[in-house]
Amino acid sequence: MLDRRHLLARGGAVAVGAIAATAATANGNPAAAEIGEGKHVVHIEHPDGVAPGNGYSQVVWGAGRFVAIAGQVAVDETGNLIGVDDPAAQARQVFENLRRCLDAVDAGFADVLSFTIFVTDIAIVPTVRAVRDTMIDTARPPASTVVQVAALANPQLLLEIQAQAIAGPR
Repeated sequence: MLDRRHLLARGGAVAVGAIAATAATANGNPAAAEIGEGKHVVHIEHPDGVAPGNGYSQVVWGAGRFVAIAGQVAVDETGNLIGVDDPAAQARQVFENLRRCLDAVDAGFADVLSFTIFVTDIAIVPTVRAVRDTMIDTARPPASTVVQVAALANPQLLLEIQAQAIAGPR
């Protein structure tokens, strides 16, 4: 297991000390990522005894400021719906909105712990994943859940994505 003594909470901020061991020692999982000075998110694609996910990590943990991003939909900064009946255009706008939300807290897609993806038709998931894969490091994907829903707030919306992230100290 990782030596968590190197994660030190100080006055609400969390510093990650240099860790010589790699996360690959976590449950003997070679898919886990290395951490070192300045890193604060660790991905474990599949712990021992858990099947690997298809394009996501089973476990992601980190140290830093917790960030919850409300579900983002395909509207631009003026509130205009982007991509009516076009799942790829809607996904691009949603991920652009997520990027802007992450930027607001000095974070990026590498800091995302998990996505919850709501779709009105499960058939668009490959399209959403293709767009997502242009934004994330596919070798260290966040944990993800996809849920098909009957409807979203606007009947023209095809997807909504919320995210949880860990940002470094400001």
